[in-house]
Parts: sequence; C-alpha cells; structure tokens
Amino acid sequence: MNDIDRIELDVFDVAYNIIGGGEEGDKHQVETKEQADHSLPYMVAAALLDGEIGPTQYTPERIARPDVQALLQRVRVHPDDGFSRSFPLEMPTRIRIILSDGRTLLREKRDYEGFYTRPMSWNSVVTKFERLAEPYTNAGLRKKIVGAVANLETVPIRELTELLARVGRRN
Repeated sequence: MNDIDRIELDVFDVAYNIIGGGEEGDKHQVETKEQADHSLPYMVAAALLDGEIGPTQYTPERIARPDVQALLQRVRVHPDDGFSRSFPLEMPTRIRIILSDGRTLLREKRDYEGFYTRPMSWNSVVTKFERLAEPYTNAGLRKKIVGAVANLETVPIRELTELLARVGRRN
C-alpha cells in the first residue's frame, strides 16, 4: 500500500456527516472499535488492506496496527451534492485511489449487495451467516438456525428463539 498517494471518497451528505468527518468531527483518530466503526477512513483503509470488513477488522490489535493507521491518514472523504439528492433511494459512492506514479483507479457504485436494489441471494446470506456465527456456534446449531429461517412462515417463532438462545461462545 506504499504506492498509494491518497484516497478520495465521495459520498452522500448523511454518510459524510456521520462517519466521514462532517458534523460529527474528524474521523482520522481511530483507537477503539467504536471509533473504527464510525470512521469511513478506517473502514476504507482496512478493506483495502484486508480485502474485507468484518469482526476481525474491529479488534483492538487490528485497529492499532501501523499499516491501517498510516493508510487511513491518506483517506479524504467529501460530500457530493448529486449523491445526496439520490439518497436514500440509492447509496452512491465514488472512490479514487491516486497512486504515487500519478495513475488513478476509479470505481463508482450506486448500491451494494444486500441493499434493497440488489438483494443478497439465499446462498450468500447463508455463507455470511456461517462466517459470522462460526465463532459462537457449532455446525449443527447453525444448520438448525438456517433451516428455521428458511422456513420462517411455518416454523413457530418459539422454535427459532429457542435456537437463537443457544448461541454463545464455544468452550
């Protein structure tokens, strides 16, 4: 990531004001999970370095590492009036990664997988659930929860809540 000069992120005004450095203040001082999950600069830096944003990226050890701390300082977030007019029907963003040699990488999105305009497939939902629930459940319990949710219209809510009540850290 040393070849990145800076990262420019254009977002709608609500995102800018809450997690981008607007009304809620600068988002480049990140030392805790609470600061990290309310900092677009941190999330962008961690995603670029790790290829994902998940629970691992919010651990104290990951937040403190020099690579993410250095990269998040090179992220600048700007509100875009056109994006603001599109929100909340869209969740637009534009990212420009300006490399040290002058090249620019550009990507613009109007939504994300899981947004109402691009729902996740059932298989993607199950895969994400498996990844996130694995530290807290065993394979059998995850399978039962997935089955109950897949048949939500016919499964008594008590059955689902009893399964969910069994979730906890494995010993």
